[in-house]
Amino acid sequence: MELSNFFICCILLASGVLVGAQDSQKRYNHSHKRYNNHMFVFGDSYADTGNLDKGIANSWREPYGTTFPRKPSGRFSDGRVLTDFVAKFLRIKSPIPYAQMKLGVKKLRHGMNFAFGGSGVFDTVGDFLPNMTTQIDFFEKLINESVYTALDLHSSVVLVALAGNDYGAFLANGGTNQGLQSFIPLVINQLSSNLKRIQKMGATKVIVTALEPLGCLPRTTESSSFKKCNATQNLDVNFHNLLLRRAVAKLNNETNSSTFFILDLYNSFTTVLEQKGSHKGKLKFETPLKPCCMGISSEFSCGSADENGTKLYTLCSDPKSAFFWDSSHPTQAGWKAVYKIVRSSLAQLF
Repeated sequence: MELSNFFICCILLASGVLVGAQDSQKRYNHSHKRYNNHMFVFGDSYADTGNLDKGIANSWREPYGTTFPRKPSGRFSDGRVLTDFVAKFLRIKSPIPYAQMKLGVKKLRHGMNFAFGGSGVFDTVGDFLPNMTTQIDFFEKLINESVYTALDLHSSVVLVALAGNDYGAFLANGGTNQGLQSFIPLVINQLSSNLKRIQKMGATKVIVTALEPLGCLPRTTESSSFKKCNATQNLDVNFHNLLLRRAVAKLNNETNSSTFFILDLYNSFTTVLEQKGSHKGKLKFETPLKPCCMGISSEFSCGSADENGTKLYTLCSDPKSAFFWDSSHPTQAGWKAVYKIVRSSLAQLF
């Protein structure tokens, strides 16, 4: 499992400066028109919709956001990401990023997104990025300040997304591939503790993502000219997902509930990549392992530019023809294809 380009180019530059709850923040008018009136999100770049600092994150630079909203918005894609598609399923607007909550009370009605690109269940770059525990702390603080209530959480859906940054940080700090077998259980145990905490706060419906096939991400498949996945890395991913299934089953059994639900990104990613598109053929990805946006060399990444603003990346002619946007993240079309697969399983929540 190699350290991702995203980890190198974005995490190491990411800012931990946040906009916290303001003392003058008014409590908005709580309404519960439907069960899934709110959505609260914790995790990393697969779920982040704009929490990283604008000054240093590539997600705020062109060509990110060219499909939606036609300008950089802090999403690590050309358009919508996982959070947006889950919100679509729930028939609500995508929740506002935590760092943007100062935009006004009306923006809080659909919930809040606490996910930060590059983060993990543990610290990935010291305490530079808020890990998942800290993200939950942010939410708990808002509940204590009555911005939200326990009832809001009870009548909401929680999305917890984990895409593997803990493993990138582990390797970057001297860990070995062999050592991953001992580190993976630690990640799952911490994730399980976070999930249990979210439930104790009042959550009754929690979606937690299975880890995607890391061995199929462009940062890895580049060594094979984007022709094949790394089977060894995917074995580590399968071990992670096995332990995750056991942990979620244990949590549900302990509480005699079906609070926690796994969203299978491994199977959905693999299916789309193998079929080179959606099963009904409306979305086609002829070279599914090759990203749409790449740095002109290994020194650069999607969104890189020199001091004169000269682009140091290449871009495909049509993002809809690519599953991956950059070295680690799907395009909007890629996420849409994944959503088409997981949509039916999401219905099991209700």
